[in-house]
Formats: sequence, structure tokens, C-alpha cells
Amino acid sequence: MARVCATVEDLASAHVAALKKLEPGTALKLNLGTGNGASVMEVIEACRQVSGHPIPVVVEGRREGDPPELVADASLANQTLGWQPKYADIKSIVASAWRWHQAHPSGYGD
Repeated sequence: MARVCATVEDLASAHVAALKKLEPGTALKLNLGTGNGASVMEVIEACRQVSGHPIPVVVEGRREGDPPELVADASLANQTLGWQPKYADIKSIVASAWRWHQAHPSGYGD
């Protein structure tokens, strides 16, 4: 399982909430994520469904040192900032990214 991070929009909202919470000379260290995991194949399948494009895959063995699972626990961010990701499942995260890329085919330059 890979960690399913939040979208850029979700991460930005967490950073804004943190800036509002911070006092001069203080710091916050918080995990941001959905708390849900998704395998690489689940991410690829979500990308296929959202984009409508076939995505070829080459299945290889796990690389040495890769952990079997990474999932962010954002409960402290929720308690401290009242933050929750707007997009909590892999399909909605991919759909958000796909919409942005469709609207900005040249990236940030357009």
C-alpha cells in the first residue's frame, strides 16, 4: 500500500490553517494525508477510470528497502487545525488532478 496524500488544494488549505494557528517563534509538525492507503495498481486503475485512457503497466518485484505500507495519520492535524481533506479517496484525488491538467495542458505557464 502506498500512502494516499491529499490533493494540492487540500494541502494548501492545511497550510493556510497552520499559518493562522502559528504564533511567532513557534512551529508545527503535522502529517497531512487521508489516512487511507491505496496500492500502486489501485492508483493506476483510478487513473484509467478517470482519464478514460488505457495505461500500460510492467509489473516488477518490490525494490529492496521499500516498506510494505505507508499511510499518513492526520489525526493531529485534525485536532490542532480542525483540518480534514476534502478529497479522501484515490478516485476523487485523481479526478481533481485530472481536471487541473485538462484545464492547464501546458502546466502553470498557461
